[in-house]
Amino acid sequence: MENKATAKLAALGLELPPAPAPVGVYKPYLIDGKYLYLSGHGPVQSDKSLIIGRIGRELDMEQGKLAARQVGLTMLSTIQTHVGSLDKVKRVIKVLGMVNCTPEFEKHPYVINGCSELFAAVWGEENGIGVRSAVGFGSLPDNIPVEIEALFELY
Repeated sequence: MENKATAKLAALGLELPPAPAPVGVYKPYLIDGKYLYLSGHGPVQSDKSLIIGRIGRELDMEQGKLAARQVGLTMLSTIQTHVGSLDKVKRVIKVLGMVNCTPEFEKHPYVINGCSELFAAVWGEENGIGVRSAVGFGSLPDNIPVEIEALFELY
């Protein structure tokens, strides 16, 4: 395993929130061969509360980007908790970012960069950036600003 994602995360000085338990009938993650699928995650904070609000109404674009970064941290927590180590991830394959926003809001990719930039910092430019979609939604569960799901390749 070439990447040292765990060490890179520690160097960034970022704290992982607790890995969330499912709030419905689904698995938070699934491993199929060398692929790790993560269900949609929301922005869980260290105290287990969620960041709440619609972008363009309660939250601005920068707050949305920070919320997307928090979703990324939540996803890293799920990987660390259930897979054992971030170092078991070889690369990010695909990210789907969903933004809870007003109809006028058009900067969905900028918001999802909060997560994508985190993954690039943890796994490097080559392995931390995969293909991606960033789309706007009229609502998301519990009025969270961002939900993200992803697919990773494992070592």
